[in-house]
Amino acid sequence: MIESRKPYDIDSLTDVALRVFADRGYEGASMDDVARAAGITKASIYHHVSGKEALLERGLSRALDALFAVLDLPDARTGSALERLRFIVRNVSETTLDRLPELSVLFRVRGSSKIVRDALERRRRFDRVVTDLLVEAQREGSVRADLDARLAARLIFGMSNSVVEWYGSGSSISRARLIDALVALVFEGILKD
Repeated sequence: MIESRKPYDIDSLTDVALRVFADRGYEGASMDDVARAAGITKASIYHHVSGKEALLERGLSRALDALFAVLDLPDARTGSALERLRFIVRNVSETTLDRLPELSVLFRVRGSSKIVRDALERRRRFDRVVTDLLVEAQREGSVRADLDARLAARLIFGMSNSVVEWYGSGSSISRARLIDALVALVFEGILKD
């Protein structure tokens, strides 16, 4: 008896493609790789999308939508700048773990296509929001004034983003422990004495 294959839709194909892109790199992955990972023919993929770049665009949009969604949460919009910053750092860390394939691809993607340029510009907008929040926290007196806010934002998210390189479902470190450690390191480093 032949087993029937699970039908794929655009979202499940995007999931598969993101895992392949995260594993092999976007440039190193082919549509044949995606088809093999999905257990379907390449022609079946083209029924849903125009090509590899369309899958990349969907994945990058998912990643960026998830990051910007953190900024729209009520606790990211109310309270002191320090409280909002702490909330954002913690929730971006959680989002990174929730969306490892999407964010792995976002953090690693390079190139000059319009899709990549647009994604990188959107990511820079996110970084600017956090930089502005750090400046506000400096003005409030809760964050060290001797730190360059733009550099601090890059370092904070550089640390958070690096998780995609080594953390996986089989890790001996729990999600909660990882997030708590990251938040502690960030805020022990930037808080004013």
